[in-house]
Amino acid sequence: MLRIAVPNKGMLSEPAWNMLAEAGYRLRTNPRQLVVQDPDNDIELFYLRPLDIAVYVGRGAIDVGITGEDLLKNSGTEAIEHLPLGFGASTFRFAAPNESPISKLEDIQGKRVATTFDKLVQDYLTDHGITAETIHLDGAVESSVQLGVADLIADVVSTGTTLRNAGLRIFAEPLMHSEACLIRSPRLDTNDPRLAVLSRRLQGVLTAHQYVLMDYDIPISKVAAAVAVTPGFESPTISPLHDKQWNAVRVMVPKAKVNQLMDDLYEVGARGIIVTALQASRI
Repeated sequence: MLRIAVPNKGMLSEPAWNMLAEAGYRLRTNPRQLVVQDPDNDIELFYLRPLDIAVYVGRGAIDVGITGEDLLKNSGTEAIEHLPLGFGASTFRFAAPNESPISKLEDIQGKRVATTFDKLVQDYLTDHGITAETIHLDGAVESSVQLGVADLIADVVSTGTTLRNAGLRIFAEPLMHSEACLIRSPRLDTNDPRLAVLSRRLQGVLTAHQYVLMDYDIPISKVAAAVAVTPGFESPTISPLHDKQWNAVRVMVPKAKVNQLMDDLYEVGARGIIVTALQASRI
């Protein structure tokens, strides 16, 4: 039975749950439930603290888990990134008080850096030849400078509003860009058929989120031009219509480009253009 760990709370939790549900796996029905048996799919699902998932996967008895790249790198374990999952994007940045002279990476030399990700930050600074003291805090690191614990912070930044409200400004290049990923134990063979099934299912959900199915009618004389606009994965499906001068085309297209593609197809001569959402896929 494949053991899978998912966050029991936090930013990554609900998207991770939704992805597994869309992939056909059973989830908990009670928020107090921490372990779910899914014998139909031969998995056991564990709801764990987000900060601990990489540790359980890298050092414990969990086979795979869903967590953030930043949490994986900060764990210091041998867990391996297996598949990016396309949600939970974040950027890790340094920030200093508005009135501070700290404005570039070299200015961190000899300073105190408050962060929840002390290993990630320390490794980054060491790689750049900088010696500084990292101070571990479990949360609300933006208050650490005002309260005299640190000279600057390193934290996940989305809009930057929280930092600005705390009188902090971002400086230097990002330490890293992170997103949710599927990680695997170093003891789990990459060719394990259970891992292959899970990966295909999750990739199918990702594809369904990123693509739509497009149908349209096109004069036979303009099929080549239309296919150039919507080439699909391998090739579009082309079928004859009752009117022998027309063909019907079915093809998968990127969801983000759907309106531009409809405009382009219409200019080529396509009519009856219809877009349908995808629920799942295997590519």
